Amino acid sequence: MSEQNVVPGSLGFAELSDCQWPTSLGWWVQLWCTLANLNCNLCLLAKYLILTTETKENQNGSSEGNSTKSEKEIAETEVKLLAEKEKLEKEVKEVTDKYKRALAETENVRQRFRKQLEDSKLYAVQGFCKDLLEVADILGTATSSIPQEELDKNEHLKNLFEGLLMTESQLQKVFQKNKLFKIDPMNEKFDPNFHEAMFEVPSPDKESGLVAVVTKIGYRLHDRTLRPALVGVTKAPS
Repeated sequence: MSEQNVVPGSLGFAELSDCQWPTSLGWWVQLWCTLANLNCNLCLLAKYLILTTETKENQNGSSEGNSTKSEKEIAETEVKLLAEKEKLEKEVKEVTDKYKRALAETENVRQRFRKQLEDSKLYAVQGFCKDLLEVADILGTATSSIPQEELDKNEHLKNLFEGLLMTESQLQKVFQKNKLFKIDPMNEKFDPNFHEAMFEVPSPDKESGLVAVVTKIGYRLHDRTLRPALVGVTKAPS
């Protein structure tokens, strides 16, 4: 059996409600149909109230017995219509509340997705940067472990040392270009967001909570700590 294309403009409210819409659009179409049906019911209710009022006025010229009976029927009808009106108004309020909640949830999802997309752009190189940190640590250890006396004695060793310094300097420039910065908090206030305390150092001449020793330099990518600095913190003597 071949499928027929459905043109929404050619269908009534009932037919629109029964259509198999895509998941992304079905909720909105059903909500629109529900609101339209409620508005139509309210219009019919208003017309009915006007009609009953006119009928009540026309009954004034009839006999007393018939007038009493008609007034009773009209009163009962008015009670039923008022009850139906309250019911429809309640349904409109509920649908409106669901509509507002759906809009709020959609906006929250959109903002979360935008934040995740921005983070993925900023921190896409996070894994690669972590791997390079070990290279930077090795270069730093190599350049700091050569005594100055040996450099003065050996020209080849001095050239090699200068090459290592240039490589380390160039690597740090690449880090900064990609917003990867060192965390070297010597003599700074201890911050658990960027530092990791490994031990305490008694220090009578310094206030408590200062970084006294940096055993391993940390790094941050933009505002996110990629590796905390390993430090020793001052402690006031007891």
